[in-house]
Amino acid sequence: MAKLDDTDRQLLMLLQEDDRQPLAVLSEKIGVAVSTINDRIKRLIRSGIISGFHARIAPEAVGLDLLAFIMVSWSNPKIEAGFLERVKASPDVLECHHITGAWNYLLKVRVGTTRDLERFLSETVKAVDGVERTETLITLSSTKEIWSVSL
Repeated sequence: MAKLDDTDRQLLMLLQEDDRQPLAVLSEKIGVAVSTINDRIKRLIRSGIISGFHARIAPEAVGLDLLAFIMVSWSNPKIEAGFLERVKASPDVLECHHITGAWNYLLKVRVGTTRDLERFLSETVKAVDGVERTETLITLSSTKEIWSVSL
């Protein structure tokens, strides 16, 4: 793990809040020179701490109203490679986590409708030969959903 000082932490927190802030504004908020801010951002990118800068889209604003969590299970370990290939290729999958317990993977999926979810389950998940079981949880509402990490 890279060593972060207080300036790095402040900078990362500010960038997580709004990565479009001008360097001059970040410099003023943190109390260091603009060139220092620029150098630190470049270093944080090179070290892999900052993995990218992205627009955060409101899913409902683009017709992706349904959020679901899908647990997937199989007993033959040879299934995993084909499953992961399909999941990585699917634009519907926001997250894919290898988990402990009775399930192999947990997927976070965003689609438009229940019909779209049914299609995803049939064509992506259950189309993998050897998938034995799934359980789908449909989100009714989300109280908290964040993208930043605590430093």
